[in-house]
Amino acid sequence: MDCTHLLIEDTGAVRRITLNRADKLNALNRALLGELGSAMQQARHDDAVRVVVLAGAGEKAFVAGADITEMADLTAAQAQAFSQQGQSLMRSIETLGKPVLARIHGYALGGGLELAMACHLRIASTRARLGQPEVGLGLIPGFGGTQRLVRLCGRAAALELCLLGAPIDAQRAQQLGLLTRVVAPEALDAEVDAIATQLASAAPQAMRHILACVIEGSECALDQALAFETQAFALCFAGSDMREGTRAFIERRKPLFDGH
Repeated sequence: MDCTHLLIEDTGAVRRITLNRADKLNALNRALLGELGSAMQQARHDDAVRVVVLAGAGEKAFVAGADITEMADLTAAQAQAFSQQGQSLMRSIETLGKPVLARIHGYALGGGLELAMACHLRIASTRARLGQPEVGLGLIPGFGGTQRLVRLCGRAAALELCLLGAPIDAQRAQQLGLLTRVVAPEALDAEVDAIATQLASAAPQAMRHILACVIEGSECALDQALAFETQAFALCFAGSDMREGTRAFIERRKPLFDGH
């Protein structure tokens, strides 16, 4: 696909997608949202891709937010469409069926934090700053921030971040459950690469079922979620990955999963 605002690179089964608007701190405009949506759909349907890493270009930001210069003149109807476009993208990432990692350095604010929260794992450097500052613009988060913050961190933290609008540091974000791991800036790439490599060698079908059970099941009543888990557990036995994994364990060797 032709991309103006993205850099896409494959290393083995890991696809790295870099938001490439460093001069704008990788701010999300409609064009970038569209390109990223297409890139995620391409990754979804490419069996050679087992893991996706999202990163931001430059040294200052993962994503500093939505593009305020583009938002400033939107009508209410246009703003609704913009919100829907952003929410659709975030949901497509969350339900990709493959692990998506956010590599976070510098600022992850507004739409940038919402993008990070849609990812399954968030690895950040100690220099990361995260927040939902929309209230200072007379706005609210519009790409799912109010809802994913509640689900990840609880109501108190969601209200703190959205009502006060002040960014928090990486240590505080990890305490709240926003970040999976926090490492020194010089160790960030190695940590992301190590996790992505580990995930790329795991059983794709098992990971797909784990993601579905955790993400979709957490929205259901417990009995429904348990039934969903039982069905996913049984489906693992219908595929070759489970047979390979159990054989490898018995034979004391490393499994080679084919994703079926």
